[in-house]
Amino acid sequence: MSVPLPPSDAPATAPTNPPVDSPAKVSIDAPAKLSVDAPSKEPVDTPATVTDAAAQVTSSTTTAASISSTTAVSKIPGRSTIPDDATSNPHHLIKRGEVVGFKNPYPSWSHSVGFGTILRRVVWPTITGEVKQPDTTPPTVPVVKPEWLPDRESSDKIRATWLGHACYYVEYPSGLRILFDPVFEDRCSPFTFMGPKRYTPRPCDIKDIPIVDAVVISHSHYDHLSHSSILEVQKYHPEAQFFVGLGLETWFRKSGLNHVTELDWWEDADLTVTVKDGDKQRDISARISCLPCQHTSARTLWDKDTTLWCSWAVRSAEKSVWFGGDTGYRGVPYLPPGVDDYGDELEHLPRCPQFKQIGDLRGPFDLGLIPIGAYSPRAAFSPMHANPFDSVEIFKDTQCKRAMGIHWGTWALTSEEVMEPPRVLKEALRRKGIAEEGVFDVCKIGESREF
Repeated sequence: MSVPLPPSDAPATAPTNPPVDSPAKVSIDAPAKLSVDAPSKEPVDTPATVTDAAAQVTSSTTTAASISSTTAVSKIPGRSTIPDDATSNPHHLIKRGEVVGFKNPYPSWSHSVGFGTILRRVVWPTITGEVKQPDTTPPTVPVVKPEWLPDRESSDKIRATWLGHACYYVEYPSGLRILFDPVFEDRCSPFTFMGPKRYTPRPCDIKDIPIVDAVVISHSHYDHLSHSSILEVQKYHPEAQFFVGLGLETWFRKSGLNHVTELDWWEDADLTVTVKDGDKQRDISARISCLPCQHTSARTLWDKDTTLWCSWAVRSAEKSVWFGGDTGYRGVPYLPPGVDDYGDELEHLPRCPQFKQIGDLRGPFDLGLIPIGAYSPRAAFSPMHANPFDSVEIFKDTQCKRAMGIHWGTWALTSEEVMEPPRVLKEALRRKGIAEEGVFDVCKIGESREF
């Protein structure tokens, strides 16, 4: 989550922090230069072609001297596996017969996280001293240089590498390579001189990632969607296909990206990657599924909730990953300090039913990438941001066999201490009788785990 700010006509600027392979060090100096994270006015040429009749997007690239790949996307007509209460699209806002926006359709979205809520639950408590800003002084989260698999056939396991915040690079044993929510900028803001700044540097550059077949975007907030980062992906990985929620395709095309597929909740698309190595050729197949979550969206002060927020499932060769993106689970009212909002007296608070629906209809999953941070004060952010207790419930509901925590360790978006989420995660696991390590874990930024 990041607070939307007014747009600017200045050109986008690239990330300024260099990659590192050591524990994070924070520089407090920032360049006083304006940057906008809005669509580029000049289209970027790509090799992609769109065939409307076939509802298919194709592109190609050469990944090595004798190895090349092409990608093709086919959107699956209709929605074959969907909950009964979702068939009427209750998350759509309709005006004059057209979809003009989106909403969270369940009582677990107890209140909107708007200006009034932020003023009452964040700004004023900060002024009075009730809410304190987190200390981002290093050391915080260790940062290491990522190590990639040498080729597409090097492992029979899922290999997942955390690149900070919600960004994960996942290497499938099928050979598929997926990048989730890439944001490599210094600040998650429309500007380079204001807004949340990294307190841990990025572990690598986009150009260092060897192969990207597809990029999956959860929603439009600046800590999940970066204009300069997607252009960097296209520059160094022109074959990459982009998967986005309903309403975001126009933004991507105005930014110069042509091979983008837009999906609604419970819709699916098939991705085929054809790899050619000399005279040898093989296809890598994947099913990309757009699934619900409980959140919101905005790029400016004037486009709130006009594009869809999503979680995603990616399956390839019997291996599956569920990406939570950014989500809440249950809205919590204001409580006195020290009150456990998962205590018996608050058991009645509604829980978002969509995660159990995902688990029942699309699970189980080999790996879940589940948000655990940016949740305090709970009275302000609980409808849209899970805390670790919520995260464990989501883990169980979605039927993930293993999980890694995301949405923490990069920008101080809310008031909890920066190292609190992994500590509370262990407590939440212990309370549910789940092992504190080896089931739902966290790792260093840049570190890879296999599943």
